[in-house]
Amino acid sequence: MGKNIKPVFLAAGGLAAAGTAACFIGALTLFNRVIPRQREVMVDLSEMADAEKWEEYIKIIHAEKEKLLKRPSEHVMIKSRDGLTLHGDFFFSDFPTNRTAILFHGYTSCGMNDCSAMAEYFMEQGYNALIVDHRSHGKSEGEYIGFGILDRFDCLKWIDYVRQRLGEGGDIVLYGVSMGAATVLMASGSDDMPKNVKAIISDCAFTSPYDVFKHILKRDYHLPPHPIMDINERMCRRKAGYGFRDYSTLDAVKKAPCPILFIHGKEDSFVPTYMTVENYESCTGEKEMLLVDNAGHAASLYENKELYHNTVTKFLNTYLT
Repeated sequence: MGKNIKPVFLAAGGLAAAGTAACFIGALTLFNRVIPRQREVMVDLSEMADAEKWEEYIKIIHAEKEKLLKRPSEHVMIKSRDGLTLHGDFFFSDFPTNRTAILFHGYTSCGMNDCSAMAEYFMEQGYNALIVDHRSHGKSEGEYIGFGILDRFDCLKWIDYVRQRLGEGGDIVLYGVSMGAATVLMASGSDDMPKNVKAIISDCAFTSPYDVFKHILKRDYHLPPHPIMDINERMCRRKAGYGFRDYSTLDAVKKAPCPILFIHGKEDSFVPTYMTVENYESCTGEKEMLLVDNAGHAASLYENKELYHNTVTKFLNTYLT
C-alpha cells in the first residue's frame, strides 16, 4: 500500500497545479477583457436586446446625437483626484437656467452615444446638460476602467465643476445608465455629496462589479466566482488600484441624501433586473421605481419613450420645486 501513496500524491499535486494554472489563465483573460481601456466597443448588443430592436434603437440614438450636436455647447475638462484629465461637453438650455443635469454613460461607450437622447429631454425641460466621458472612455484619460468604484470620485469632481460654474444656488440632477447608473448611486453615499444635488436617476445599475462579474461567469461559463474572481480581484487591486468589493450601490443608497428614481428593463439579462430591485429596497430615503416591460439592458428609454419620459418628468416635478 505504501508503494502507491507517492504516485497518488504526485498525480493529485499535478492536477492541483493544472487547476491553479487554469484558474490563473481564466482570471487573466477576464481581467484583460474587461478592466483595461477597450479600444473598441466590446459589448455584444445581443446581450442587451434582440438584434432587430437594436437596429431601430441605434437609428434613434444617431438621430438624437445629430440633433444634439446642432445645439450650442462647450467642451470642458477637469482633473480627477488621481490626476487624469476628464472630458465632457456642456450643452446650454434654450433659456437661462440654474438647473443642470450631469449624464454618465455605460461600459465601453461614451457620453455622446449613450446620453444624447436624455440630454435633449433635459434641455427641453429647462436644464443645461453636461455629458461626460468616464475615465478610460471616450476622450478622457485613463488605462483602467473604474466600474463605479473609482468613477464615484470623478462624479463628485464634475458636481464641483458645475457648482463653480453656475454658483452655489444651482440645482443638479445626476443621470446614469448601466455603469453610469452604478456610478451616480455610489457617489450618492459620499459624505461630500453637496446639497445642490436634488435628485438622482439610475437606469439599469449593477450593485457592484463583483456581483455583475459573478453573474456573467455563472450565466455564460457555468462557473462559480471562487477562485477566478478572487485572483482577478487581486490583479485589479494591484494594477488598477481598487477591488471589486470595495464599495457597492447597496451601501451607498442607505446614505443617499436626495430622492432616487430607479429604472430597469424587465428583460435585462446582462445586468439582472433584481439588482435594481435590491437597490430600491436598500434605499432608505425618498425613492421611486420603474420596471419597463419588454426592455433589455439599457433599452427602457427606447422601448417605451413615453412611459420613460412621463415617469422622469413626474419624478422631477415632485422633488424639484
